[in-house]
Amino acid sequence: MQTNANPAGDIFGGWILYLMDKAASIAAASRARGLVATASVSNLWFLQRVRVGDSVCVYTTIVRTGHTSITIGIEVYVQRAGRSDLVRVTETEIVVVAVDSQRMPRVLTVTV
Repeated sequence: MQTNANPAGDIFGGWILYLMDKAASIAAASRARGLVATASVSNLWFLQRVRVGDSVCVYTTIVRTGHTSITIGIEVYVQRAGRSDLVRVTETEIVVVAVDSQRMPRVLTVTV
């Protein structure tokens, strides 16, 4: 959307980071069986620009599960308007922490 872009038509990196954080929360909440809070973002590099009109695709992978934390690998691709191929635009790892109703860290329940 144009409201998420600079005057040159490039989407703000913060908006892409918002999508990545949201995707990490969704992926981790299922594993954590409850609320999670973002603790860190590692090695975020923007490899390609995202333009107004691109379709943004965010993919997640659970990399590791700790005592209270979950590390989520995130990759973002775009499909440029009028093209069928996907272009990787960024990737990162986001660590989230499982939290209780008081927003304090809680131990993850592991199921086999």
